[in-house]
Amino acid sequence: MKTTYALTIAGSDSGGGAGIQADLRAFHSQGVFGLSVLTAITAQNTTSVSAVHALPLSMIAAQFDAVLSDFDVCVAKTGMLGNGATVAEVTRLLVAAPQLKLVVDPVMIASSGARLLDAEAELALRPLIARATILTPNLPEAAVLLGIDEREIDLRAAASSLLALGAEAVLLKGGHGSGDTLTDVYCDQFGVREYRTPRRAFRGHGTGCSLASLIAARLALGDETAVAVANAIAVFRRAIDHAAIVGRGEVLVPMPQPLEQSSLRR
Repeated sequence: MKTTYALTIAGSDSGGGAGIQADLRAFHSQGVFGLSVLTAITAQNTTSVSAVHALPLSMIAAQFDAVLSDFDVCVAKTGMLGNGATVAEVTRLLVAAPQLKLVVDPVMIASSGARLLDAEAELALRPLIARATILTPNLPEAAVLLGIDEREIDLRAAASSLLALGAEAVLLKGGHGSGDTLTDVYCDQFGVREYRTPRRAFRGHGTGCSLASLIAARLALGDETAVAVANAIAVFRRAIDHAAIVGRGEVLVPMPQPLEQSSLRR
């Protein structure tokens, strides 16, 4: 049986909830074999991040070359890149591999509100976004990318504005919003679609990583982008139902399950 691969380019979370660990968990849940290029190593748990070590650019490139020289990879997903030099190097590598569909999760702002990229790195993201098959920002990240106040975001208008940055499609994630209904907005050249669900109150960890990686897994399995998003959202909602509460911080970590055949949208 032919093996399907997906590649994550992101940081390692020693607490296991987010980053590379969440990405590989999401890939595996869909029957996709996960490959990885680490950009940084973090010392963190469910209560804090105590250290971050960015890997040398040469090591990032070596991992990428090693993976692509051996595996028939069709999809890559980027997560935490950390600094402008890493963003530029990862962009260079991906532009030189146009056969890869690309999910760009612009990990710019932590759930705590802490900025994870400096201004130089945020500017360096623009060429990577233009290379993307789909861009998956949350509301604070969308506000930074568009230079607007998060409190003033109109979801549909913001998704359309983000599309103008050059990605083929955008999924604007509404988890940081308010109100009783959580709304995610998908936008591509054919229009805008909203995904609504009752909002739940919980302290999550790795939710954005998981959803973006589920989209990458579904793309690797052959879904068209809009279908991949619909299926990934269906899996993600079930992953919250099956979530693990971990660590002394008692954070909720999504645990994706295989997509039921009845849920497939093609």
